[in-house]
Amino acid sequence: MFIDEAVIDVHAGNGGNGCFAYERAKFKPQGPPAGGNGGRGGHVLVQGDRQLHTLRDAAYHKTYKAQRGHHGQGSNKYGKNAGDIVIRVPLGTIISDHETGRMLFDCVNHGQEMIVARGGRGGRGNAALVHKRNPQPEQCEPGQPGETRRLRLTLKVLADIGLVGRPNAGKSTFLSRISHAHPKIADYPFTTTEPHLGIVKARRGFGSYVVADIPGLIEGSHTGRGLGARFLRHIERTRILAILVECVSAGPAADARVLLDELAHYSPELAARPKVFICTKTDLLDGIDPPEIPDDWLRMSAVTGKGVDAVLDTFEEMLDLLNTGDR
Repeated sequence: MFIDEAVIDVHAGNGGNGCFAYERAKFKPQGPPAGGNGGRGGHVLVQGDRQLHTLRDAAYHKTYKAQRGHHGQGSNKYGKNAGDIVIRVPLGTIISDHETGRMLFDCVNHGQEMIVARGGRGGRGNAALVHKRNPQPEQCEPGQPGETRRLRLTLKVLADIGLVGRPNAGKSTFLSRISHAHPKIADYPFTTTEPHLGIVKARRGFGSYVVADIPGLIEGSHTGRGLGARFLRHIERTRILAILVECVSAGPAADARVLLDELAHYSPELAARPKVFICTKTDLLDGIDPPEIPDDWLRMSAVTGKGVDAVLDTFEEMLDLLNTGDR
């Protein structure tokens, strides 16, 4: 199940208490202060993991609580720090404070991590409180409480190419053709109800890139119609938009304008990304008069494979240009 939002509670561990003790040895009935410090409570961290693609684990395990630090002991023995808890999330996850809405962490790299709740400091034992004005302190400190937070996790899929189209535009068929992804494919609208990612091996060299397929858009999607704007955020991070339109549509150019309007209403920045327009399902044109298709559009049939290589070549050329510009 694809889950792209979750609210979790995190509780860092309390610090251990400092110890009140004096050194006891033969012929030393009243030795110097020897109470050790308490250990630090465990932190709660969030870490990016490229092997994860959904927030399912976080959604089902809603509460994370770290252990408290060990208490200090006599003979100047310090308490052990508690172990940290690491919450692994898919790349593209944004962590925000649920109460204030303030973004705390945007996890985009594998292994990237951040402490979202700090463990409490351990209390000082009386040995650490010795001062020239107070050589025999009669107290020790309790451990400090750990931080407690309620966090909202929101996933925005990371991909190089985002497939955008109306329902049944052939996006899922295309993704299954060019990668090992297995999205649901059927001949009715809104077959795709969650984003799918496919890793595509480059035709030139040994590289690869990621293609994202989101549920189909209809007019008014940015206001919540159809599957609404919930999945539009999953193409916010894509570098290139592939606009897919059925070639058997009464007006392919008009359909493309509807899609671009939805993107612009949702995010003008997203609508300004580099785009490639693709006319799909060309195998259905046999024996019928083709509609008017702009000359600069690519044409392909994901079922027969005709034109797919040309589309992939275009993807790679556009990515090469973007990579050159990033250097």
